[in-house]
Amino acid sequence: MTLPRRTLRRTALRAAATLGAAALLLTGCGSGSDSGSDDKEKTSAEGGGTRTVKDATGKAVKVPAHPKRIVTLTQEDLDAVLALGVKPVGITNGQGMNKPPAYLADKVKGTKVVGNLLQPVMDKVIAAKPDLILAGDMQDEQMLKQLREITPATLVTMAPTDDWKLSFRGVGNAVNKLPKAQKVIADHEAAAKEAGKKLGKEKGAEVSIVRWNPDGPSWMEKKQFASGIALEMGLKRPKSQDKDGNAHAPALSLEKIDEIDGDWLFLSTLTSDGDKALKDVQAKPAYKDLKAVRAGHAVTVDGSVWSTRGGPLASEVVMNDITKALTKKS
Repeated sequence: MTLPRRTLRRTALRAAATLGAAALLLTGCGSGSDSGSDDKEKTSAEGGGTRTVKDATGKAVKVPAHPKRIVTLTQEDLDAVLALGVKPVGITNGQGMNKPPAYLADKVKGTKVVGNLLQPVMDKVIAAKPDLILAGDMQDEQMLKQLREITPATLVTMAPTDDWKLSFRGVGNAVNKLPKAQKVIADHEAAAKEAGKKLGKEKGAEVSIVRWNPDGPSWMEKKQFASGIALEMGLKRPKSQDKDGNAHAPALSLEKIDEIDGDWLFLSTLTSDGDKALKDVQAKPAYKDLKAVRAGHAVTVDGSVWSTRGGPLASEVVMNDITKALTKKS
């Protein structure tokens, strides 16, 4: 099977997962008792100073009280800061892409790209002159060391089991915008509930959410980002996919393709090989015989949104995709 690079890396931090972004969220403080009186005076006089937060690994990190030059190393961090009204000075390309995520492209025009997902080019990061680096779920200690030499204010923002809301609150706290982050989440939850009301007879339908890999389809567990959005809208998952967790199931063989069936089937890919594998199977009788396919309820969606760990802006895309598909008149 072929799983996303970050899904494979998650097991390495299982022991630290309970710390997670909750630590980052709960331990931010004004200029903090360990920041010293000089910081307090600077905060008062210049709007500067520092705060101390714990990142998603539990590491205490001093960050600017009001960061001005943020670099994000994942699209989840990019999604988060943009949703908070902050435009970073440096970003990385989207997952499996050589350009920023399409759904965020309009919001980052002119922003310097400092590398690929979790693979920053250090010279480019240095040139961005960051005062805060949001390093997503990076686990490469050598790379983290190099980033912290550029600025000590480098935070791991996601632990393996963190959902997007927990990570987003953590980022909100790190950039000193936690109240706004709380409001964004509350607005999202209200919007998801309202969107569910518009689904009419389709509310309560079983929605299969699948990423197609070169080795076959993998359905997404219930706590995975896109699945969580569907559940918030009042939809259900097929019994075969009604499993806790925030990862993807192992790739299925053609003989087990019925496991991806449902009232509706949302299909995404992340690579050109995945695209080819999906097109190949769509010509086969086993695929054509799926209930969702026979009903015309198989929908192709953007894997760079649906297959990620998500964020507030990505959640809008998923909600819109679901609503458009399920309310479309035949």
